Amino acid sequence: MPTVLIIDDNAAIAIALEVLFSLHDIDTLRAASPEEGLAALDRAGATVDLVIQDMNFTADTTSGEEGVALFRAIRKRHPDLPVILLTAWTHLDAAVDLIKAGAADYLAKPWNDQRLIATVKNLLELGQANRVLRQRLQGELRQRRELEQYDLRGMVWRDPATERVIHLACQVARADVPVLISGPNGTGKERIAEIIQANSPVRDGPFVVLNCGALPAELIEAELFGADAGAYTGASKAREGKFEAADGGTLFLDEIGNLPLAGQMKLLRVLETGRFERLGSNRERQVQVRVVSATNADLPAMIRAGTFREDLYYRLNVIELKLPPLAGRPGDILPLARHFLGGAKTLRADAEAALLAHPWPGNVRELKNVMARARLLAAGSEIGVADLGLPPAAVAPAGPAATDAEPDRDAISQALARANGVVAQAAADLGLSRQALYRRMERLGIGRP
Repeated sequence: MPTVLIIDDNAAIAIALEVLFSLHDIDTLRAASPEEGLAALDRAGATVDLVIQDMNFTADTTSGEEGVALFRAIRKRHPDLPVILLTAWTHLDAAVDLIKAGAADYLAKPWNDQRLIATVKNLLELGQANRVLRQRLQGELRQRRELEQYDLRGMVWRDPATERVIHLACQVARADVPVLISGPNGTGKERIAEIIQANSPVRDGPFVVLNCGALPAELIEAELFGADAGAYTGASKAREGKFEAADGGTLFLDEIGNLPLAGQMKLLRVLETGRFERLGSNRERQVQVRVVSATNADLPAMIRAGTFREDLYYRLNVIELKLPPLAGRPGDILPLARHFLGGAKTLRADAEAALLAHPWPGNVRELKNVMARARLLAAGSEIGVADLGLPPAAVAPAGPAATDAEPDRDAISQALARANGVVAQAAADLGLSRQALYRRMERLGIGRP
């Protein structure tokens, strides 16, 4: 339960507040002087969610100076802790000054129970929402600082979903185990593979790429393992395969789901032993290669269909990194768009809205092409929505009509569910103030959580 610290020298006032708050499942602590209040805060620390303090503590004193000093001491020690000022002697100038200094509210005695409880609950909800947001931001900042020690190969991102994949890629890079990167085409799987290579023990070795979907099935084995002269039609001389080229480094096998079954069997043997034979040769060769593979295919479904070996899947999938489509990491869209522009031009607000509204079926690759086109065709230094060439349905409405949409009952209920009943967080999600959300809840008959 939330906890409120009451600092008041009048025992009757403190008891009345304790009883009122107990009826609303709010715990209380009590202090009779500024010194006791500050000591209680030092002891309780983060368990206190809100302070209600009197403004006068010495008999026959009504200036409020003691309350002002106490408030400033609390604010200095706990800058984010909400404080409600309570006094029988209302001085409007002092109230305005303290509200400007960060006081949450200034109430006169005798107070209105309904107003006081509403104020306290709103502040507790807002405080909880702020704590959740602060913890998330601190976690993201801590993770980003951790990533600064790694070579990220110029990766551009902002979305937490992408950051989680990058962080895991950097973690597994140090382990000599196969990694499978899954995700739709054009999401940046090869860049993730480069990050793994750049932070691995074989970072100084070669990084060799083979797109298994770009070659005819009959040539894939020769590309992987090499071929002696005469091994197949047109093989006039011996050729080195990708495994030999990647010896001492990393081999990135893109579109691994396109590897034919015969090649899958040989790949499995290489992964297990590090040994293979060129096509047309009986001599075994030994290599030390870190294998990173990628696919946009549903490999478990291919296993069920008999087109992909189950034992190879589990050998490749010691660690799986799932890279979401661009639409699933919207925080990356604008940073990537600006990166592709290279600082040559800027995006207008309508262009940014259109970029965020577009579903990006072609993912990062499509975004790169759109920005290259816009950079060439935009007449001035700014890129507008017309310069993007996106389908009309993808363009988000601009201007007041876009921001004044009234959330309906379902939208409000869903926002409250996402926020676990925290009204302040739900209001922020809907772009409303808490008071505006409460008015809509009351009008629509939605009970407070």
